[in-house]
Amino acid sequence: MLAYALRRTLWVIPTVLAVITVCYLMLHATPGGPFDTEKHLSAATLANLNAKYHLDQPLWKQYLLYLDALLHGDLGPSVRYVDWSVNDLVGKALPVSLGVGGLSVPIALVIGVLLGTAAAVRRDGITDRIVMLLGNVGNVIPPFVLGPVLVWVFAILLKRSDGHGWLPAGGWGDGGWRYRVLPMALLVIINVSSIARVMRGSMIEVLSGNFIRTARAKGMPGHVIVLRHALKPALMPVVSLLGSICISSITAAVVTESVFALPGLGQLVVDGAINRDYTLVLGLVVLTTVAAVVFNLLVDLAYAWLDPRIRY
Repeated sequence: MLAYALRRTLWVIPTVLAVITVCYLMLHATPGGPFDTEKHLSAATLANLNAKYHLDQPLWKQYLLYLDALLHGDLGPSVRYVDWSVNDLVGKALPVSLGVGGLSVPIALVIGVLLGTAAAVRRDGITDRIVMLLGNVGNVIPPFVLGPVLVWVFAILLKRSDGHGWLPAGGWGDGGWRYRVLPMALLVIINVSSIARVMRGSMIEVLSGNFIRTARAKGMPGHVIVLRHALKPALMPVVSLLGSICISSITAAVVTESVFALPGLGQLVVDGAINRDYTLVLGLVVLTTVAAVVFNLLVDLAYAWLDPRIRY
């Protein structure tokens, strides 16, 4: 297990380096620069700005300077946000994204596993049909449609005694739970739909195995069979899905935070792309890449722990 974990960990370095290199070259290959929209800048001012951000250097030297800064934990200064570094912007926005996306994943995992297991145990029953309906709704309806529907129902249609909606339509406010419910509900619905469908199919397959028939022939209760014998092998496809779910929760932040006007990483991605803020976009790409690689590494290790055959 240790050798397998070491091999998988060593692959993180070239993967992250390759993604950073490709994104760096693609971003600098796009026409224009971060100061092209500033028409009132003089040639001398533009030259000073380019020198400040090393944009007057050859591309290969800019790349090496950027890698050197990354090795020291510095994501660089923001080109468009004056007196702000990318580290400062990320440090301000990251708690918002973690407070929504970071909490929605474990909630969706628990609910999805429970619903998928219940649907498999009561196959073709009313529970199974409800779970399948929820799975289809979450997979078919895009988040930029489902999000406004949630706002319309819980912030506009349903009113409290004081005339205000049950929940805020958007914003972050003081960061209280009322501002997190709707964006978290959106992400939970999307993720539960995938987890429940995968868990249902996996549990049905496991429950049809020979060892389950043997356990039933010995007179074991149904809940003991499910919890003690069927749950662990049925979780393997769900574990393999967790990496993509965690990554999708990060990428879905662009839509979710735009719908609910949250000052998180998703909004920074949009602003950085619009303003051609090279360092901001690259910094967010680095963070997303590292998170994705770490999630996949943890999934691989968990998969190898559940099934020792994977290590070989």
